[in-house]
Amino acid sequence: MSTLVIVESPTKKSTIKKYLGKDYTVVASNGHVRDLPGSKLSVDVDHDFEPKYAVVKGKAELVNRLMDAAQKSDHVLLATDPDREGEAISWHLATLLGLDMNAADRVTFNEITKSGIEAGMKQPRAIDMDLVNAQQARRILDRLVGYRLSPFVSQKIRRGLSAGRVQSVALRLIVDREKEIRAFQPEEYWSITAKLVPPSSKKQFKAAFYGKDGKKVKLTNKEQTDAILAQLEGAEYFVQNVVKSVRKKSPQPPFITSTMQQEASRKLGFQSKRTMKVAQELYEGMDVPGFGTLGVITYMRTDSLRISDEARASAKSYIAEHFGKEYVPAKQRYFKQKNKVQDGHEAIRPTNILITPEVFATSGASRDQVKLYKLIWERFVAALMADCLQDTVKVDITAADCLFKASGYTVKFDGYTRLYEESSDEEETGGALPALQQGDKLRLRSLDGAQHFTQPPARYTEAALIKTLEENGIGRPSTYASILSTILSREYVVRESRHIKPTELGEAITDLLEEKFPKIVNVKFTAQMEQSLDDIGQGEQDYVDMLHEFYDDFEDNLGKVKKEMEGVKIKLKEEETDVKCEKCGANMVIKIGRFGKFLACPNYPKCKNTKPFVVNTDGKCPQCGAQVVAKKSKRGYKFYGCSNYPDCSFMTWDEPTGEECPQCGSTLFKQKGGVLACLKEGCGYSKKIEKKAKK
Repeated sequence: MSTLVIVESPTKKSTIKKYLGKDYTVVASNGHVRDLPGSKLSVDVDHDFEPKYAVVKGKAELVNRLMDAAQKSDHVLLATDPDREGEAISWHLATLLGLDMNAADRVTFNEITKSGIEAGMKQPRAIDMDLVNAQQARRILDRLVGYRLSPFVSQKIRRGLSAGRVQSVALRLIVDREKEIRAFQPEEYWSITAKLVPPSSKKQFKAAFYGKDGKKVKLTNKEQTDAILAQLEGAEYFVQNVVKSVRKKSPQPPFITSTMQQEASRKLGFQSKRTMKVAQELYEGMDVPGFGTLGVITYMRTDSLRISDEARASAKSYIAEHFGKEYVPAKQRYFKQKNKVQDGHEAIRPTNILITPEVFATSGASRDQVKLYKLIWERFVAALMADCLQDTVKVDITAADCLFKASGYTVKFDGYTRLYEESSDEEETGGALPALQQGDKLRLRSLDGAQHFTQPPARYTEAALIKTLEENGIGRPSTYASILSTILSREYVVRESRHIKPTELGEAITDLLEEKFPKIVNVKFTAQMEQSLDDIGQGEQDYVDMLHEFYDDFEDNLGKVKKEMEGVKIKLKEEETDVKCEKCGANMVIKIGRFGKFLACPNYPKCKNTKPFVVNTDGKCPQCGAQVVAKKSKRGYKFYGCSNYPDCSFMTWDEPTGEECPQCGSTLFKQKGGVLACLKEGCGYSKKIEKKAKK
């Protein structure tokens, strides 16, 4: 008997083949083989939203090869990824290959290891049409919104815009935060800090003014603060009360998709798209010395916190052996699941605890792979270690009738923090206090009043936005990366350092949708839609009914809005530059067209002058010595050319640097392979870029 196994990715094909043996032929579909063609709506809204699927462009030959291989095999198994998307790919494959939908032809692998593949092969099942319909509903829903709403937004604001169902809500969150920041009115407040020394120590510590006569007092101005400072002049400071306790800190659960993206953003500076790409590589498999070729982490698109008994046992053994028995918790730790998670999955964890980050680093893996694997491995092991115990101290101090407070902690037992601590957008304050006893008279070193102002809420970081989307039920594990990359690539938002800021274009789109299509950008409504998709996946709701419920109302509203806004065009403010128009002398403005930014005369249509938009670099042209500028080709690729074009034809794909050639003084350009080279004719100088030494 010959069996054909179809997987999604060619990368894991060889790993799976190795474990299955000679009676199996393993081939890859390279993702989706059928989809809704992009040239038209491809959904029949008059006949219960029947989708009009077609073979993905460029995959006809691959599909023919798959059909030929299926005909030559006695049995076909569909082993695409273990999620909705993978289930839908299996369904499309079964449809094209003419397989029986009720046959047990579907297998899933939570991990690409010998045990993971053997476990999956022992549990073949029929294709889960509830999961398929959930994916179909999402795809159709996004197509209806995108193809019906995007042309309207483009017509009213600017050609080439898009309005997606989930991306519009994410954009609104960012825009709303920006409006909050603009509207924020800072409030003045003051603090008083005493620096004190106990009688039996020279160690100074700080105590903060709390209030008077045991009641909290809020200091709001200088006069009030000066009055307290005057009252405290010459006062004696006594310890009124000391409260000691033990605080327990428990580790965070192992990663799910969203928390992995957040932590990789905070600790590694990875964008979510980069995180998911690297995680996919770790899941699909690589050769690790002493362990062979295998996937080193479990499936990375999951919202489940379940850990298999086998993984728990191996982690417990490792912790006891390498950290000590006291680092193994007395009771096994289980993590509370959200409602309706796909519990067939596990949390993201290493497939073999003995492949430590140090061992993995010897596998020839890339720097990104090593960094992310280390994060996943440490988070998983720490999640199953004992709690961290801290001795905490809270001290009340009196002076005149004023009350000061101080607090601190020391680590009694480091527990899981010996290996790993979750990062946070907020810094934890505190530290050890000197030994203090009730009744101690303290020496005052200094007493200072300081003015402060309340701060506006911070702009979202990528990690904070993903956390907010998850908390509000917007999107799902596999969608966060694409949501962010879409709004960034379309310039609805920009990055400023680690933060995300809306552009004027992004705000204009949000304002239009909020006014005319409030449901589309409503957080609660979108979360309800996501819940409906989950219900479809659980077999608790019919997907056609759900689509009717949304689309009928949406289409009616779209028709009304089009009539209301007939002839209306929303004009964006144009960014003025210091570049003068050669024809009329006006300062040219930046516009965005089909191929990106360009300079145009603001006096259009009287003056129709336009120029390419260029960005100056630190480099000088090796042919004529003029400034080298960055440009974009018609296809959007970045290149560098002389600012004297067309008089000078110099052009290169290599990035100019501010460094000069030691031989001729011309600019050095960065080339592939980590080389700096001089492009001046006849020079020929080049050198390897030195890597910065690790601290």
